[in-house]
Amino acid sequence: MPQPKPWYREPWPWLLMAGPAVVVVAGLVTAYIAVVTDDGLVASDYYRQGLAINATLAREERARQLGLIAVLQLSPQRDGIRLTLAGAAGRTGRLRLTLVHPTRAGYDQSVMLAQHSDGSFSAALKPVETHAWQAVLEDRSEGWRLVGVLPAHADRLELSAQAD
Repeated sequence: MPQPKPWYREPWPWLLMAGPAVVVVAGLVTAYIAVVTDDGLVASDYYRQGLAINATLAREERARQLGLIAVLQLSPQRDGIRLTLAGAAGRTGRLRLTLVHPTRAGYDQSVMLAQHSDGSFSAALKPVETHAWQAVLEDRSEGWRLVGVLPAHADRLELSAQAD
């Protein structure tokens, strides 16, 4: 009569324990990723931001009244931007452009655009990845704002406040 092997030399107990062991390791890896990375999706002052929506809509209406059209052009290396602005806001000396990443607040960029003698504006950027970015152009002193989406792999965007 052959001698039975100990349980740890049989393949079936190890095969049955492998599934739960893989799940425990995957759970630990998921917990590590959740703790280490910041998704930045939830704002701590969401209520105040919700109340500010009416002010934002009024600024977009002001841009519509002025008939503003802005054309943003990224540099070939995607590390600079040039902007031309048409409409009743030619007297503006500095504008703020904010590029908002679709999911990661840490990648957002906000730059002040300086006006040149030819009326165009420009600024240097950190290199912009090829994602769809929300572009927000605003002049707080005049109280207007333009918003649009720069598609992935695009280097040109026209922002218009015209009624749809």
